[in-house]
Amino acid sequence: MMLFLHGIAAAQTGKLSDTTLMQPVEVTALRASDQAPIAKTNINRQEIRKNNTGADIPFLLNQTVSVQVNSDAGNGIGYTGIRIRGSDASRINVTINGIPYNDAESQGTFFVNIPDILASAGSIQVQRGVGTSTNGAGSFGGTINISTNETDLQRALSIQNYAGSYGSLRSSLQYNSGLLNKKFLVNLRGSHIRSDGYIDRASSRLFSVYGSAAWIDSMQKLQLNVFTGKEKTYQAWYGIDEQTLAGNRTFNPAGTEKPGEPYDNETDNYRQTHYQLFYNRKLHRNWKASIALFYTRGMGYYEQYRADAALSDYGLPDYIQGNDTIRSSDLVRQLWLDNHFYGSTYSVQHEQGRRQVIIGGGWSGYDGDHYGKIPRTIKEIPLPSSYKWYDNDARKTDFNQYVKWTEKLGLGFSAFIDLQYRTVRYRINGFRNNPGVQTDETYHFFNPKVGLTYSKGQTKIYAYYGQAAKEPNRDDFESGINQQPAHETLQDWEAGIEKNKGKFQWSANFFYMKYRNQLVLTGKINDVGAYTRTNIPNSYRAGLELSASWRASGWLQVSGNVALSENKIRNFTEYIDDYDQGGQKTNFYQKTDISFSPRVVSAATVSIFPWKHTEISLMGKYVGRQYLDNTSNAGRQLNAYYVQDLRVRYEPVKEKGIRWNAFVQINNLFSEKYEANGYTFSYFYGGGLNTENYYFPMAPLNVMAGIGINL
Repeated sequence: MMLFLHGIAAAQTGKLSDTTLMQPVEVTALRASDQAPIAKTNINRQEIRKNNTGADIPFLLNQTVSVQVNSDAGNGIGYTGIRIRGSDASRINVTINGIPYNDAESQGTFFVNIPDILASAGSIQVQRGVGTSTNGAGSFGGTINISTNETDLQRALSIQNYAGSYGSLRSSLQYNSGLLNKKFLVNLRGSHIRSDGYIDRASSRLFSVYGSAAWIDSMQKLQLNVFTGKEKTYQAWYGIDEQTLAGNRTFNPAGTEKPGEPYDNETDNYRQTHYQLFYNRKLHRNWKASIALFYTRGMGYYEQYRADAALSDYGLPDYIQGNDTIRSSDLVRQLWLDNHFYGSTYSVQHEQGRRQVIIGGGWSGYDGDHYGKIPRTIKEIPLPSSYKWYDNDARKTDFNQYVKWTEKLGLGFSAFIDLQYRTVRYRINGFRNNPGVQTDETYHFFNPKVGLTYSKGQTKIYAYYGQAAKEPNRDDFESGINQQPAHETLQDWEAGIEKNKGKFQWSANFFYMKYRNQLVLTGKINDVGAYTRTNIPNSYRAGLELSASWRASGWLQVSGNVALSENKIRNFTEYIDDYDQGGQKTNFYQKTDISFSPRVVSAATVSIFPWKHTEISLMGKYVGRQYLDNTSNAGRQLNAYYVQDLRVRYEPVKEKGIRWNAFVQINNLFSEKYEANGYTFSYFYGGGLNTENYYFPMAPLNVMAGIGINL
């Protein structure tokens, strides 16, 4: 929602005397302001449009500080992943217009369910560390706050068409009405993205529709957003074993259980529809308020071919056919997820003189049903009508209330206090492999944050302390009655300096993040025979983040960042299955590296403007060595990599009511062979230790090109 428009007459021309009044209220309640003692990156609409080349959201954020990204299909379309300071997506809070987006059960973020949301985004803020209080999942690595609610008063029709390697295509049509009858705004978009992927059969077919309508007067605004995404992706989440990787980097084991050609429908299928209703009101010259209602409907399944599957594993009796007793069959199975996510967020904001106070919070409920279907068996074994071989449900509620207070103290100092109370209740009625495991847990968290900022001229110095707590994921509760997981706690200390000298800006941020009871994989088998995460008492991340940009001249701009960190578990016990003797063996380690946490992550961009309206950018990304588990074993690692992308963009000024742009981007310019993600497991068999590593390779040199027309 947006702050209330002063001077509707000015708005009719598409210009406002005070552009700060165009910021969405529900977003400003959660975001860190320019003077807040928070490490952050702001990305505006122009930067989003320039960097939106058809890949998923993580790849647009790839050049920001402490970010590393990966892609199952290898080219950034389909299922993608992001880490901030080494923390994966389940530890990164994501909101869209202030409304939680993280999956309530896994706490992960699946951007594939909202294809091309970037085309509707007006701004993004990425906070690192605990950051400010927000709605939804606890922030243990960072926060990604996406806004689509900025007001655009210019009437426009936009057509975008991109094409590139691996059959990649993106088409979108977007219409913005501008201000109608001095009170109404309408924004509509339809998008289609497809790709065959770099990995064999790792295809994606993505569709999305976005619609928004708003009514505005001088004191209030009412806005409705409805957007839906549908994805069909061929599974590429198994990775490639180390031996195969050496000879066939594009091999995909998915679907190969089927004799002959791989099964052609080993796919993930999901539709997610979001309904968001916002009401903002200016209560007084210094007061404004916002309330939002939301409902998200998700439903889909992934389908798999299973060879020689035991009927008993699917709750089916042996089948008698003549004189034969059939106990197994090839079959096709579907694992379904059917969920509802709903709730409300709200805030009241007061700003006067030296003081700003925000009181806000939210409540959400989640109902998720998990069940399995068998569409057919190859031996045509008759199945009961509407048969489900498992059917488990889960319920979760989440309530939070926060107060944020910023006070200018004089002499350039300002204080920041942010206090949040959050309570979560989980009710889980069994799991697919362990239907008897029941859970009913309630958590109460108090999350304080305080900071002090000193500003003088173009220099800002700040210090910050924040605490966050995080409930376990749904799968963590499969550990059974005797091994229920504890919640995690993070204490985050930060200090930084930012300097702006016009053409040259730089910043430095120090952080120390101390975890208590962090949940990690240890290889330990729980009391129901499953591998789940285990609490470890003490671990930490400590580092330095540097960033700078320099506009050297009218034709040259340079920017870059580097994050240097140490990420350690103080005491770690590894559990390894022993198939020779039975049970498990253990290894004890002191001060090992946290998995997927490189010591160095850096990015740099050099842009030249050789001709009018033309920009040529060379973008580099370096990610240091990462370990696949928490043992610091050099035989279980992702090698360091450095890749470069090249983009040429041409965007002339608007002529005769038409503005157009064109770009060509070459990714992985020098065809670096690298892997951005993977996993490992070890076991004793045949008298020795066996380790199996699996990798997700990224594409070599590939191209994306596009043209956009704005009317």
